Parts: sequence; structure tokens; C-alpha cells
Amino acid sequence: MEMIEQNFYDYTIKFGESQKRSMFGGTGLFKEGAMYALVSNERVFIRGGLELDDILNGLGCDKFKHVKKQSTATVNYYDITDIFESSSSRLHDLVKKSIENSVSQRCTKKAIENRRLRDLPNMQLTLERMVKKSGIEDVKTFLELGAPNVFNRVKRTYGSDVDVKLLWKFAGAVDGVHWKLIQDPMKQQLLDNCSQLDA
Repeated sequence: MEMIEQNFYDYTIKFGESQKRSMFGGTGLFKEGAMYALVSNERVFIRGGLELDDILNGLGCDKFKHVKKQSTATVNYYDITDIFESSSSRLHDLVKKSIENSVSQRCTKKAIENRRLRDLPNMQLTLERMVKKSGIEDVKTFLELGAPNVFNRVKRTYGSDVDVKLLWKFAGAVDGVHWKLIQDPMKQQLLDNCSQLDA
């Protein structure tokens, strides 16, 4: 295990137990099922959100970039390695706020009834309209059907030349991730599922 990862994990114990999972080629730290930190390539990142974004930007923290072969996706995690290593007095408040934000966002996300389709990752108003026109009215139905079913319905409504990127966007919306983070094997599986459903 990388030294900095262990050190940061040990530091976070003061906020209670965290769970570790491998994420984006590094290690994600989770609290109550919500990811709040990422340790990757000897750097420590914490999740932003609300006023924390402004504070971290003000401190000159760069955002984490997940680089893939064709593209780079910037996610809402900020590099606090220097703050952590210098044992800055601000560290405690930053990490505490990040955990609070992440946990409360997860709780809000769980309240599906309050959500609109456009509030899901990758979904904007135009996609919400397309999905609704295809007979899927709400988030609950969208999540229950899953990306391949939703994509096939949109294709039936709008014609088969619908951009395949919509499938990745729907899959990301279901999984709560940016569509550019969807790996090629997953894309192939989604396409296979669409074909099977169409058959």
C-alpha cells in the first residue's frame, strides 16, 4: 500500500471508520456508502460540493482528472496533498466538510421521489424530454428499466440513428457517474444487452 494512502486513512479515523474501494485507478474512501476522498498516484483528493468548491479553488487545489485513452473527465475531487502533508490547520475542517457534504448528498439522492430526470448525472433538459416522450415519466421508472431498455425506447420513438452516446449517458445516469468514465467492456455489454432486448 502506498505510504500516503495509509497515512491519510489513519488520519481519517478521527472522523470514524471509512470503507476503502478501488476507484479510478486509486483508492476511494467511503462513509455511509458515500465516497468523499480519493488517493491516486501518491496524491490525496477530497470531494467538493457547495461552498467547499469555492474554498478549495481559493486554496489553489487542482481538480482530479481521470485520463482515459481518448478523453479526460474532470471530477469534483480536489487535490489537498500539500495541505495534508503540511498538517495545515485547515485540514480538519476541509475533510469534515467533505464527509458531511458527501453523506448528505447521498441521502438526498436516495430520496428518489424528489428527483427529476434532468437531475441525474449526464441528463439535461433535452434528454429528459426525449426520455419522457418515449414513455418514461420519472426517475424511479428510468432506474428500474435500466439504460439498455431506456435507450431502445428512445430509439423506437426517434428512429434508429439516435447517437449511441445516449446509451453511455443513460448508463452513467443509472450508476451515478460521468458517462466518460464508462469503460469499453461495459460499453460492449450495454450494446449486447440492447441487441438482446431488440431481438
